Amino acid sequence: MGLLAAFFGISLGWLGVPVIVYLALVTYGSVIIQSNFHVQAHCHANPSEKVIALSFDDGPNREYTPQVLSILAQYGATATFFVIGKNIQGNESLLQQIDSGGHSIGNHSYTHSFFMDFNGLQGFKDELNQTAESVFNIIGKRMRLFRPPYGVTTPKLAQASKALNYSVIGWSIRSFDTTAASAQFITRRVQTQIKPGAIILFHDRSDKTLQVLKQTLNFAKQNGYKIVTVEQLLKIKAYE
Repeated sequence: MGLLAAFFGISLGWLGVPVIVYLALVTYGSVIIQSNFHVQAHCHANPSEKVIALSFDDGPNREYTPQVLSILAQYGATATFFVIGKNIQGNESLLQQIDSGGHSIGNHSYTHSFFMDFNGLQGFKDELNQTAESVFNIIGKRMRLFRPPYGVTTPKLAQASKALNYSVIGWSIRSFDTTAASAQFITRRVQTQIKPGAIILFHDRSDKTLQVLKQTLNFAKQNGYKIVTVEQLLKIKAYE
């Protein structure tokens, strides 16, 4: 770079600009799943009718998943649950309840580790395969929906999901129900963004989510929205 600067008479500072721009672009593309930078992710649909999909990450949770299922049943709504493999042991019956209730189950990795994004190709495959086997052993179905932890994507994750024939699922409305924001604030935030084809991201692991879910379902009912699973909204397969 120093030789280039000397030869073309360009300052080293200016030569660093493209590098900074490139790094910023890669960072943005990695953390914003809707950018489709590393992998094509399904984040919304364009239906001709008023339908939306609810999704829940990070379960199964012994305390909150049953309550979420109960609320959904009260409203006759179905949803998609992206489960973490390490949370399955001891909660096998919850997966059976999700499946028997007409909901679908997707892969959300095995560990959901902060360091997962440093994995190589085989590391990502192992994460997906471990969870896939756990779910298959319980409900007898091979999952085909995958939501990357935190919505972060990398080239190796993209290669792994493609090799294992997963459809990568994002969202169009992130509820931020795991933040310190109040249930009222989150509810307003979600409702102002709802439109046909939306995919809403929730987490089945807090009292706050239960409150927001009820209000969201009331809003959907009052405004003529039908709640469907992610695969029904996107017209793709949830299982083999």
